[in-house]
Amino acid sequence: MDQATQLGERRTTVDDIFDFLHEEILSLRLRPGDKISEADIAARFGVSRQPVRDAFSRLANLDLLLIRPQRATEVKRFSMKEIVKSRFVRAAVEREVLRLAAISCDAAGAVKLDEALAKQDRATVEKDVEGFGALDYAFHKTLCEIAGIDFAFDIIMAEKAKVDRLCMLGLSKEDRMPELVADHRAIAEAVKAHDAGRAIEVGMLHLSRLDKTIESISKNSSHYFEPSAA
Repeated sequence: MDQATQLGERRTTVDDIFDFLHEEILSLRLRPGDKISEADIAARFGVSRQPVRDAFSRLANLDLLLIRPQRATEVKRFSMKEIVKSRFVRAAVEREVLRLAAISCDAAGAVKLDEALAKQDRATVEKDVEGFGALDYAFHKTLCEIAGIDFAFDIIMAEKAKVDRLCMLGLSKEDRMPELVADHRAIAEAVKAHDAGRAIEVGMLHLSRLDKTIESISKNSSHYFEPSAA
């Protein structure tokens, strides 16, 4: 590996702080509305406040933090408007991914899907909610790769991240992993059978699984949402 590559892959303190806080937020160890302090995070990592500010800015750009002048930074509450927008965009992209995946799936793609499902089965048996979340991302990435449009995963990932905390609340409280694995299995079978219509049908059903979770959380935990959505 040449020096330029090595330099390009070097991590920074900002990266470390960002990754730590990103995981804390998505795993709900930091919940919507929780306040976080630049000084506390700087002390934890033994750094000045500047890299903390930079990490905070990156998280704010992902709509995960709310930074306000002269007021405490807090974990961003859910916005119903943004959730609706995000899910609309993701559904449109997923439809085309599933259509193309069903057309393009070959033997190698089928093996990748089967391997992904086996890992999800293990996570379900072990009740590994956080691990399942990572495997969920990997499954949708595999579909994009089979479809021959890897770049679509960047869009899916960006939109999915905006509602992942709701997914985690749903998984933690409702133990929905078996249902989601069943959806993934049905999607995989349709893709392997080159049945684009069925793949899209199950894919849209899969995305709709969060509807009841959003409705329940917005009613029972309204403090997780922005005031206008309460």
